[in-house]
Amino acid sequence: MLFAELGLSDAVLKAVEKCGYEQPTPIQAQAIPIVLQGRDLIGASQTGTGKTAAFALPLLSKIAPIGKPQILVLEPTRELADQVAESFAKYGEHTGLKIALLYGGVGYGKQTDELKQGADVVVATPGRLLDHFYRTTMRFGEVKVLVLDEVDRMLDMGFMPIVRRIVNLCPWDGRQTLFFSATMPPVIEGFAKWCLTDPVEVTIARREVASTINHAIYPVALEQRDELLLSLLKSTEFRSVMIFTRTRKEADAVCGMLKHHGYSGEVAVMHSDISQRERMEALKGFKAGKYDILVATDVAARGIDINGVTHVINYRVPENAEDYVHRIGRTGRADSTGDAFTIMTADEIDFVSSIENFIGKSIERKKLESFSYTYTALLEEKPVRPIRRPKPAAPKRRRR
Repeated sequence: MLFAELGLSDAVLKAVEKCGYEQPTPIQAQAIPIVLQGRDLIGASQTGTGKTAAFALPLLSKIAPIGKPQILVLEPTRELADQVAESFAKYGEHTGLKIALLYGGVGYGKQTDELKQGADVVVATPGRLLDHFYRTTMRFGEVKVLVLDEVDRMLDMGFMPIVRRIVNLCPWDGRQTLFFSATMPPVIEGFAKWCLTDPVEVTIARREVASTINHAIYPVALEQRDELLLSLLKSTEFRSVMIFTRTRKEADAVCGMLKHHGYSGEVAVMHSDISQRERMEALKGFKAGKYDILVATDVAARGIDINGVTHVINYRVPENAEDYVHRIGRTGRADSTGDAFTIMTADEIDFVSSIENFIGKSIERKKLESFSYTYTALLEEKPVRPIRRPKPAAPKRRRR
């Protein structure tokens, strides 16, 4: 199937051709006709599947410029909002439609100007969008399509009360709603039933990881975690690598350690404690090849579209198995191969077991040949586990 067969407008097809897209991905082929028909849609939506184009291309084909918000896209993070707005601008280059990007952490001036200049598409994070409503710079009366993206992430971040408020601000009659969530716990299922009308369900991605990714667990003693990370970088031929940490403080420490050991001009850090300008500079610099290494928390694990990442290294095993899938999904994209290394210490064995259960396969344990290991039972082929002995039975009471 070709994009020209899906019913997209000539203006959008012109942009698709300029992007070099030839054939739609499976989700694009399934979703685009449904969106063009005006149906509500609900789908599982892990990243790296071409999801943004699956809703942006048909929506841009459906509307003409009127100078008021007609398409509203909600994203959980600033980085995702920026990326989606960039995609709408690229795909809508020949449509005459204007895009406004609204997120927190920056001033209101530019955003207010974009709305006043007649934005047809608004891409926003929930809190800043509501701020613009209270400032009377954003109105919802002409919204025809509402896109709720990464709903499970918005739930995790505590945005659901705000999102409900935003849904109620949008017109209900005739509104098309597109709903994407990687997981569907009961609270999200109930929310979907409330805000959608007779939706078509589309499976965008399953939980299994891409077959193009090679996994490896590197066991090590706790005090050697930094040394092993440095040795992995020195012994690996990487083009670009993302290193994931659990906390912001940890990300800063790893970035500082790498700079101290000779990676000064090659590494950047990205987490929610640095300014929005610094985050965007780090992300864009990494995409452009200015930085070979990006140290990040899970703020960069979901949805961030970065081509050409050859390696992902988990400095710490993620506590949530699904976070592992999102992290390593930054590599092995678009049929390219990639490597995912995870450094594991003794206190993280249970987290690794959860990940292996989640992805349905065991991950190979490896040793780095050139590394001088301090002994730990993890290095044994069959790690020694403590034997749990039954507690002695309580003494029976004698009858008097």
